[in-house]
Amino acid sequence: MIQPIIKVQICREDFSIEKEIEALTKGRYDLGAVVSFVGLCRDEGNTLNSLEIEHYPVMAQNEIQRIAETACARWPLGGIVAIHRYGNILAGENIVLVIAASKHRQAAFDGANFLMDYLKTRAPFWKKENFKSGDRGEWVSANDEDDDALAKWGDNS
Repeated sequence: MIQPIIKVQICREDFSIEKEIEALTKGRYDLGAVVSFVGLCRDEGNTLNSLEIEHYPVMAQNEIQRIAETACARWPLGGIVAIHRYGNILAGENIVLVIAASKHRQAAFDGANFLMDYLKTRAPFWKKENFKSGDRGEWVSANDEDDDALAKWGDNS
């Protein structure tokens, strides 16, 4: 089996989904499936201006790397990409990208879901809402639905 490619990046700047998929799959004829997920800064109620996302750089990098390696050990993935932005993210902009590639679709879907469920609930990022009115909201925490999604993997990775 070919060693999986793992890319973890935490950055301020936006990412290109197409370039990341191409970098992961170019010349990889052993792959038969690619699953990608892009999380956007959502504005419910037309009141949000942006999300302010903070993190501890080394801690976040190491934790996401660890869970990406766990995903590759758990499913036969040929590669996995996790890119998470920080800073002031405007409504409608990209926040997170997860890509999983494998010989078969189910492993790619499972690997991407596992990584995204982890990122949503356990990755060391903190989000604060900034409203169009100029008010700053509270720090946003994971909700019960997010915790339930992570629990389905059964191991609290």
